[in-house]
Amino acid sequence: MGYLKGLQQYLNESYEFSIFDQAVSSQDTWEMYLHKFRVIKAKLIENLKYDIKIEIKDLGNEVIPKVNIKMLYPLTQAETVSGLIKTDDKVKDLNLEPILAPAKRYHIKNKSLFPLMIEKTVVFFTLLEGEMVRGVIAGFSRYEITVNLKGGIPVTLLRHSIFDLRDKKGRSYLKSFQEVHKDWEKSGLFVP
Repeated sequence: MGYLKGLQQYLNESYEFSIFDQAVSSQDTWEMYLHKFRVIKAKLIENLKYDIKIEIKDLGNEVIPKVNIKMLYPLTQAETVSGLIKTDDKVKDLNLEPILAPAKRYHIKNKSLFPLMIEKTVVFFTLLEGEMVRGVIAGFSRYEITVNLKGGIPVTLLRHSIFDLRDKKGRSYLKSFQEVHKDWEKSGLFVP
């Protein structure tokens, strides 16, 4: 059956990490991309099970379902990040909503992500509303994938918001494709 050297140890150390916990403890302002093309700047006050409680300056507190969040990063990086986010108009025109049922989401297997991260492969994520993020995977957990954009700027994508993941050659890393092609077995990390 085989395994990827280092994957289980990585998961043991990182799989339960939450960017929301980090954002709450930082007490900094974060920029978040939400569905329906809403971009907000807010402090995260509390990380609840399915929601986050935020404070928007001059507007007060709000509770947002996590499934409505596509990506986030510290506000200090907003100017740089906004110039690096592109849009796939074909995906945007699909008018996709958040996918509430986990079984219907576009999944990416951990054993696909791990070699891409270790080998620092440049990848292209497309989100459900067409935003495209190009970079190198810096880390991942159960619900999130952090991508270092050009210049090493980290942006955290919520796994439920991902529509597609491809490399420079256009090869798909979605579970539906990789269940057949098993690219992780071609990695130098794979132990048969």
